[in-house]
Amino acid sequence: MAVFTSVSEAELIAWLGDYSLGQLLELQPIASGIENTNYFVTTGNGRFVLTLFEKLTADELPFYLNLMAHLARHGIPCPSPVASRRNQFLGSLNGKPACIATRLSGKSVTAPSEAQCAAIGAMLGQMHIAGQSFSQVMPNPRGAGWRAATAPQVRPFLDTDQAELFDSEIALHAQSGATRLPQGVIHADLFRDNVLLEGDRVGGLIDFYFACSDALLYDVAITANDWCMQHAEGKLDDARAQAFLRAYHAERPLTDVERCAWPSMLRLAALRFWLSRLYDLHLPRDGELINAHDPRHFERVLRNHIATAQAVWL
Repeated sequence: MAVFTSVSEAELIAWLGDYSLGQLLELQPIASGIENTNYFVTTGNGRFVLTLFEKLTADELPFYLNLMAHLARHGIPCPSPVASRRNQFLGSLNGKPACIATRLSGKSVTAPSEAQCAAIGAMLGQMHIAGQSFSQVMPNPRGAGWRAATAPQVRPFLDTDQAELFDSEIALHAQSGATRLPQGVIHADLFRDNVLLEGDRVGGLIDFYFACSDALLYDVAITANDWCMQHAEGKLDDARAQAFLRAYHAERPLTDVERCAWPSMLRLAALRFWLSRLYDLHLPRDGELINAHDPRHFERVLRNHIATAQAVWL
């Protein structure tokens, strides 16, 4: 269970005294996730999610909380942080920074349809447009500097063939930045388990704690690499990818420069998660190993992207 910091009902009741959320009715730990401790909280005023931040500091968190509040005000279905009676989103609980936010409806899917891929493509485009008016900036903490620092730590765990691929991709993306592409706020982790669906409608985008400022196309590639993938083979499904990209393009039209950069962005997105999954598997923090994903999946995705230059279907 990914609960690193335990919270009792008595502790939560005392903490909720600083909020106008009514009486605590239920406290339920959430088993998923590797970065934070999360609980479902039900009170007399509704359903919420309590998050205790295990890695992010109180100084780093205002960007994420303010971003979610901004997007929610602009009609994007994402968690809306609840302000305390002191008008603050961020508090402290059991020695950890903590916040409570609205709980959204829907559930994640493992095998999305073309219609569902189109729905998330459209919503991602809307999110990118809404984010253009958000004034705060957060350089990508999983950008080129992170890749350069992390790569030597995981390389000893690779065989000769993997190391050759790994080294070449690290070098390639260290030299070619994405700064010439349209920039803005990105989610950076919009996998299927971070989207709640109600049929073909997006009920919520969740887990914004990798959000940052970067190339918008990079966010599109990260999302496509999960939503539009034939996971057993690690190859993009053409029909779902077309539905996803066309729906995104209808909301925020892709530029000619972005179209040309698409194959490179798919590779960079695959490399980012191959690298992070290698790190999580081989160098885990206590309690993380049970949630570590198989890094070989994104190795396969990367190899397939290299073998087949993926076109933009518009």
